[in-house]
Amino acid sequence: MAFGLGRLRWTPDAFWAASPREVIAATEAYRPPQAGEPPSRMRLDELMRAHPDPVSHDDAWKGRSDG
Repeated sequence: MAFGLGRLRWTPDAFWAASPREVIAATEAYRPPQAGEPPSRMRLDELMRAHPDPVSHDDAWKGRSDG
């Protein structure tokens, strides 16, 4: 109700006369775009092989038991 009256600036009469389908259609414009499906594990592995992270000198401590 707050969205219909506040954001959409519908009058109370217009809001209460609207069907649920009309309310949903009106709110669709305010939804963030869908990003789609995340990449599969196989695709992610392919991308990681094609674009490896650069190795830095700070990575030398990783895996050490004293650090």
